[in-house]
Amino acid sequence: MRKALAELTHLFGRLDPSHPATKTVLREIRRTLEDIQGHRLFSPSETAMGEAGMLAGLVTRLSGAARGESLLNDASLYLQALERGWIVLTRNVRDFDYFDQLLPVGRVLFYEQG
Repeated sequence: MRKALAELTHLFGRLDPSHPATKTVLREIRRTLEDIQGHRLFSPSETAMGEAGMLAGLVTRLSGAARGESLLNDASLYLQALERGWIVLTRNVRDFDYFDQLLPVGRVLFYEQG
């Protein structure tokens, strides 16, 4: 969950402050972050992080595309969810479909942006 938290807070630095929608988007993200209770934040285990490196490396080799840290973060999220019995909700079909094919015991729910 801490990886998801980092992805949300990343937008505070990433979004263009001069874009008309930025203020509204950041307000909604801030509200979402304020609603997250501390006991719901978990860091990936050492095992999940170690295996995430291997999984990300395998996907990089098989797909021929180097996505570096982004792929490693997604792999750690996938494995953390697997350890905790969670379902990953994502629209990132490219990476998570690879994970799911290589390690089909995880649970992933894909969605499309409307």
